[in-house]
Amino acid sequence: MDLDEIKRILDLMRENDLAEFELEQEGVKVRLRKNSAPQWNSQAPVVPAAAYAPLPAVATAASAGEPASSPLTAASEDVDLAIIKSPIVGTFYRAPDPESKSFAEVGQMVKTGQTLCIIEAMKLMNEINAECDGEVVKVYVENGRAVQYGERLFAIRPA
Repeated sequence: MDLDEIKRILDLMRENDLAEFELEQEGVKVRLRKNSAPQWNSQAPVVPAAAYAPLPAVATAASAGEPASSPLTAASEDVDLAIIKSPIVGTFYRAPDPESKSFAEVGQMVKTGQTLCIIEAMKLMNEINAECDGEVVKVYVENGRAVQYGERLFAIRPA
């Protein structure tokens, strides 16, 4: 990520009146946050702090005490599910284009590294991949909907 890309993000934040923006891409995490005090008369732009850090794996196993957001079958409740969460803020797409079939459907077996969806952020298409082999048991997000960082996308029953 270069300075021009960060400037474009800052411009988008100003245009959309966003107080905070976070992006994770290719092992780099960028978090931009506006100062809490408004600077309406200032000629110089407000430059939020940016943090860079390596990324952990996208998928995490659901903890035993974490309730599911919707009821699953009794068989699903007996096993731990791998929850795939959004690593970035963007628009969720289940297929590469409107005419194509979805990357992954409920009931479909997926392999580690297989593309599950795309999240578009700043006109960049980011593939979100399965972190384990298993069966897709839940899709939490509707196609074309905006997603936030850390929002649940898929539940996978590991094979």
